[in-house]
Amino acid sequence: MDNILNIKNPKYLADLISEQFKSQRLKQNITQAELAEKSGVSLGSLKRFENKAEISLKHLLQLAVSLDLAEFFYDIKSYSQEQSIDDVMELKQDKSRKRASKK
Repeated sequence: MDNILNIKNPKYLADLISEQFKSQRLKQNITQAELAEKSGVSLGSLKRFENKAEISLKHLLQLAVSLDLAEFFYDIKSYSQEQSIDDVMELKQDKSRKRASKK
C-alpha cells in the first residue's frame, strides 16, 4: 500500500521505477538482451536495474527512451516552473520596460 512514508523512501521509489520499466519491457515482449542492445545499456546493468533497482541516471534515461517511457520523467519539468503567489504578484506589478524600442 502506498503511503507518505513510502513516497519519501528512496529504495521504495527505486523499486517502483524498476518494476514499471520491467513491466513495460515485458508488455512489449522484449528480452533483456534485446533491450540492452537497443538502448546501449549493458546487459549486466539492465539485470542489476531490474533485480536490485540500481542504475545510473544516464542508463535510466537511455532505457526510458528505448521503452517509450520518457514521459515518465516529463512531470519533473513542472517543478522548476512552480511559483509562490508572492512571486506571481511581484511579476504582475513589475511593468518596467525590459528593452528600448526602435525609433
